[in-house]
Amino acid sequence: MSIVAERHLDLASVQSAWQGLNKLVPLSTITSERDYKRRVVIMDELLDRIGANESHRLMPLLDLVTKEVEAYEAKHQTLPEAAPAEVLAFLMGEHGLKQTDLAEELGGQSIVSAILNGKRELNTRQVKALASRFSVSPAVFL
Repeated sequence: MSIVAERHLDLASVQSAWQGLNKLVPLSTITSERDYKRRVVIMDELLDRIGANESHRLMPLLDLVTKEVEAYEAKHQTLPEAAPAEVLAFLMGEHGLKQTDLAEELGGQSIVSAILNGKRELNTRQVKALASRFSVSPAVFL
């Protein structure tokens, strides 16, 4: 007989534990902006506590909260329209990069300058390189 079959699920204990946890950290689908903001605070607190410790006991809880936040964001948050050059300039600023830092990936400093000034468009190879470098979807550069 398997271990699972031998165990008796004490539903009263599960219900009590679930209700207590759900008051502290709701794990249902996010239905409002207020609920979303609350989950982001919880997610940030868990991230601060857990850090990069993949074996931390609260990691499964962080995973659940993160999935709900990501699902809400995918459904409700849209990125503002921006030209690829504006996106690139923004990401460079966020990462403290200069044009020379991207010269090798994009084909030279003059090409980076032309792209940022709107005189040249990004090609497929450059879009892939930038998406990889900044860990973003290639769609942000299209």
